[in-house]
Amino acid sequence: MISITIAAVTFGVIFLAELPDKTALAGLVLGTRYRASYVFAGVAAAFVLHVTLAVAAGSVLTLLPGRLVSALTGVLFLGGAAMLLLSKGDDDEEIRKPADQSFWKVAGTGFMLILVAEFGDLTQIMTANLAAHYHNPLSVGLGAVLALWAVAALGIVGGSALMRRVPLKLVTRIAAVVMLALGVWSLWEAVAG
Repeated sequence: MISITIAAVTFGVIFLAELPDKTALAGLVLGTRYRASYVFAGVAAAFVLHVTLAVAAGSVLTLLPGRLVSALTGVLFLGGAAMLLLSKGDDDEEIRKPADQSFWKVAGTGFMLILVAEFGDLTQIMTANLAAHYHNPLSVGLGAVLALWAVAALGIVGGSALMRRVPLKLVTRIAAVVMLALGVWSLWEAVAG
């Protein structure tokens, strides 16, 4: 049976933990380039998979080598930063959307980005811990999924709204610098342990 109290507690904990995380940044960047509803569909599906794994596997996810997860995350962030910094940008302020805006292409991009970036993430481990603590996987799963969806939606909508007021080149540079910093931090965690 689903407990609204456990779902609400889980929502609050996961929402606050995920809000400053890379998901909002990823959603913001994808929201500047693609149709928001398509991005959300892919991101939402990836979060359902992550929460299902966390709830089902429980503490097994915490056994993954932290250094390996940090190193992989760091390399992925540095690669993303390099792609953003080295992309040929036009001087005009027009937002150039990628040619292929099909649902499956866009949703697949969002899905894969979140699938890789969030694996072994703090919120996934927290979800596993909450499921073990409360012994109510459905309530914890519901609260976690809704929290992750809310953060993703804020990032995606924020990306679309931001483009109306801020030049794309500036957003791209800021996103690249943030990704670079996150990549260096993740690699530092991998080395320092």
